[in-house]
Amino acid sequence: MERNRKLNAFTLSEMIIVLILTSIVVGLAFSVLTLVQKQMFAIQNNYNTSLELNKLETSLWLDFNRYSKITYDDIEDEMKFSSELDSVVYQFRQDFIVKEKDTFSIQLQNKQMYFDGEQSINGQIDAIKLETMKEFQNQKLFVYKTNDTTLYMNQ
Repeated sequence: MERNRKLNAFTLSEMIIVLILTSIVVGLAFSVLTLVQKQMFAIQNNYNTSLELNKLETSLWLDFNRYSKITYDDIEDEMKFSSELDSVVYQFRQDFIVKEKDTFSIQLQNKQMYFDGEQSINGQIDAIKLETMKEFQNQKLFVYKTNDTTLYMNQ
């Protein structure tokens, strides 16, 4: 009795083709994954930048409207908010801005101080205009306060 059964199996060439196709699909998947990761990193970086700018703007708005006297010292590159009870100092550095225990990682390209609508270099101010570097999309912040009569009476 002769048993000559043929076994069902894949040939070597079929297996090689499957391996080649699988490696192409896996390579494409990793390429797409890399592109998605780069996009997600860019989105996260943009979000963090916007968040940092929003935190600085909110902090400045609160302090401008909370304190009665605001002065800027050009030599020390500091802006001091003061009232009868408390005071806060913003220190402008090359790569960041420091407010007490807060540090805003923002690089400024330009800053201008104003008092009564006129640009001020030193002394009392009531508005500030900040322009960020290119890394922060050259955004501009303008924060001001409305002066009351007590400010002019105490001068």
